[in-house]
Amino acid sequence: MRRLFVTGIGTNVGKTVISAILTQKLQADYWKPIQAGDLNNTDSMKVSQWVDNTISTIHPEAYRLTQPMSPHTAAERDGININLKDIISAETTRNLIIEGAGGLMVPLNKNDFVVDMISHFQAEAVLVSRHYLGSINHTILSIEALRSRNIPITGIIFNGDDNRDTESIIKSVCAVPILGRIPDIDNLNQHSIKDAIKYINI
Repeated sequence: MRRLFVTGIGTNVGKTVISAILTQKLQADYWKPIQAGDLNNTDSMKVSQWVDNTISTIHPEAYRLTQPMSPHTAAERDGININLKDIISAETTRNLIIEGAGGLMVPLNKNDFVVDMISHFQAEAVLVSRHYLGSINHTILSIEALRSRNIPITGIIFNGDDNRDTESIIKSVCAVPILGRIPDIDNLNQHSIKDAIKYINI
């Protein structure tokens, strides 16, 4: 059983879409430990709608925060404190896709960051990168942050339009597997998610 922690180089790079594709491809379970805001349309709800198999289980969040903010601030607004040690990993005998919140250095509280959850759950990191001005820097820094904590890196998945120059330098500098690139999906549904699994090699 593998635990793959899907994290991103920042916010809105496509972690939930990639998580759904991986869940479908690996017939895995899905779990997002911390949901901040949008409680009527959570990432867990989206993955549940997009995944088309009778095997995957969508596990409930450990924290459901009402405000769309960094977890540490959202938790404070809700009058609670996120304690990493109290978050018990979803129990399953299948592969587990764990989706993070924002980027690696998003704070959970005054001491812990999203990156610390990966070690806590003894997971491997799958880094989602999306091309924009500054994305090379953000991708390389994310890889460095993972390596400095001795977190195993399964690879990078690019999401969106291709940029050969950017992808080439990231591959050369980071020296980690490139698991694939998912083109932008205009209509997210079970069919498009199932169709996208062909783009990922894992």
